[in-house]
Amino acid sequence: MDIKTLLKKERYDFSDLVTIMAILRSEEGCPWDREQDHKSIRNNFIEETYEVIEAIDTDDIKLLREELGDVLLQVVFHARMEEELGNFDIHDVANDICAKLISRHPHIFADVTAKTSEAVLQNWEKIKQKEKSRETVTSNLRSVPFMLPALMRAAKVGKNAAKVGFDFPDAEGAMSKVYEELEEVRELLAKGEGESSTGLDEEIGDLLFAVVNLARKAGVDGEAALNRATDKFICRFEKIEKRAAYEGRELAKMSLEEMDSLWDRIKMGEKWEKLNK
Repeated sequence: MDIKTLLKKERYDFSDLVTIMAILRSEEGCPWDREQDHKSIRNNFIEETYEVIEAIDTDDIKLLREELGDVLLQVVFHARMEEELGNFDIHDVANDICAKLISRHPHIFADVTAKTSEAVLQNWEKIKQKEKSRETVTSNLRSVPFMLPALMRAAKVGKNAAKVGFDFPDAEGAMSKVYEELEEVRELLAKGEGESSTGLDEEIGDLLFAVVNLARKAGVDGEAALNRATDKFICRFEKIEKRAAYEGRELAKMSLEEMDSLWDRIKMGEKWEKLNK
């Protein structure tokens, strides 16, 4: 399909996206698109994925439609690079995912029975382990991608270990581990261990891992919970800044005690508002 034919279309489909990417990557195409490789646009994929998540979390359907398109572009972009090298193309990608879906849904496409979501997930995991030749629990733990957000990776590793019974009995047991790790951090700080201390770095890591396990045992998504806490901090800080400005003061010229006092007043105000809703 030439460019003139493409421009005459009133509505585009997936094949047009593949064609456009081929045009952009051609010798007569876009200099920037031609220069890219997998690593140069790696972060673009990450950013677009998070923008999809934002659209989902904010229930913005219009934005979701747009951002899903941006993610789809990244898939087509990477596939086109490999097609140029003669390794595979977007049709191979589609073939492989179709084959995977059929293989991992034997209760739909074969004679396996799975009447609950839990049974479906168990079958999926067994098939996945067999396909990936993961014969040990450790190999399963190592398969969790290192580049996942740290909280998400920790939660997934903990969940996978729990599948063989290596887990806390309940949230209370996980809480005890948090106290234990917190005490070890406190001991190092009491000894005057600085920020560059490898020991302190390790113990704080252990503390964070313990908190992630506590969240998992309590049925809380640690990643989402931390994001909400960060947003809450920003909102409260904004109120502090506005209140200080209303009183004719600048935060940079206030003492920590003065800012803490404003913080406590804002916090008490929020609690009062909740009680009176």
